[in-house]
Amino acid sequence: MPQTKSRFSTLLPIFGDRMHPKELSIASFTYALPNDRIAQHPLAKRDASKLLIYRDGKIQDEEFSHIADHLPADSLIVFNTTRVVRARLQLHRSTGAAIEVFCTDAADASKDFAQTLQQSKEVVITAFVGNAKRWKNDEVLELHHEAFTLRATKIAPVHDQWHIHLCWTPETLSFAEILEQLGKVPLPPYMSRDEEADDNERYQTIFAKTNGSVAAPTAGLHFSEEVITSINAKRITTGNVTLHVGAGTFKPVKSVTMENHEMHREQIIVHRDLIDLLLHQNKNGITAVGTTALRTLESIYWFGRQLVLQPGQFRSSLFVGQWEPYEGGPDVPVPVALRAIAEWMREYNLQEVTGFTQILIAPGYRFRIVNRLVTNFHQPQSTLLLLVAAFIGDDYRKVYEHALQHNYRFLSYGDSSLLWRND
Repeated sequence: MPQTKSRFSTLLPIFGDRMHPKELSIASFTYALPNDRIAQHPLAKRDASKLLIYRDGKIQDEEFSHIADHLPADSLIVFNTTRVVRARLQLHRSTGAAIEVFCTDAADASKDFAQTLQQSKEVVITAFVGNAKRWKNDEVLELHHEAFTLRATKIAPVHDQWHIHLCWTPETLSFAEILEQLGKVPLPPYMSRDEEADDNERYQTIFAKTNGSVAAPTAGLHFSEEVITSINAKRITTGNVTLHVGAGTFKPVKSVTMENHEMHREQIIVHRDLIDLLLHQNKNGITAVGTTALRTLESIYWFGRQLVLQPGQFRSSLFVGQWEPYEGGPDVPVPVALRAIAEWMREYNLQEVTGFTQILIAPGYRFRIVNRLVTNFHQPQSTLLLLVAAFIGDDYRKVYEHALQHNYRFLSYGDSSLLWRND
């Protein structure tokens, strides 16, 4: 292969443990991503995508359908079972001007989006609004369906989004039912096209169960029933978590250093049986399917640490802040943290842990739970790229350079990688 100039030649060094992540410059985590490498459509078969395998500094090319061959037997693999809702609403003013409302979260910070989806009659949501300047204050937009009518009113701006009041008749319908009928698949902004019929199926994983995401956990899109069968045949235990992916996953880092970037908050749901699996069935380590599953699993450790260091302070919900892993204080062994969660759940007769995470995983982070990561290839200067750099160190540049030189497809509908952690 002819030598080509590295797309990473202008990057600054990663300082890892010698630099607090607050001091990291996102400009140090960039590369040239040609537009024609951004996958605009899924492949005909889920598991036909390429799979880049990185382990011990070496790279191997494979097809995703063979991923089980590269996972150890008697290990644990964890999936995110969130389901994407049809979160984009296309409204029109009386003049005909189009207004898009991309529903992203509950307006009330004490509620989560999944709860909001179950409300009937009306909701107040946070949303990105396309063409917002042409939507006058107090102007009611209506969207008529053969079975119901939706009305929308713009309330107030919130950073780069808006609080929007939505109401509908008949009032007995849930917001989830409204979106299912009227909404569109929330394809990410770098897909410069409208939804197509294939997206209804292919922008969901085959194990999606619980409504609540406005973006897909894309690493899971490659898994087919045949791949799951091959994983089970190798005595690999499967576990599930739920992290409802917010639109903040696409939020660009605009600050010079990470100190001034606010991570998005996402809801986590973890059942008791997953805690038991983490405690007892991780002989050959744990594979997280996607950055969302990884962030969930690592957040579980911090939940447990809180319970150990602050006993009696929590009753039903937990929260991990953006900088909590970097604030110092006593280290709590992983088994101790996990047992604290299990005991806390038994004490309060809880079948699941619910909470929110705002955790930022960047170079300097020390991983507690996850040993391997299945993930797609992420945007330059993104917090997801920071996570990959934290996981495999400076070799992330080598991985991305290889993917670019070997015609891998990037981002949500792109190809995949299996990364073994560098300790």
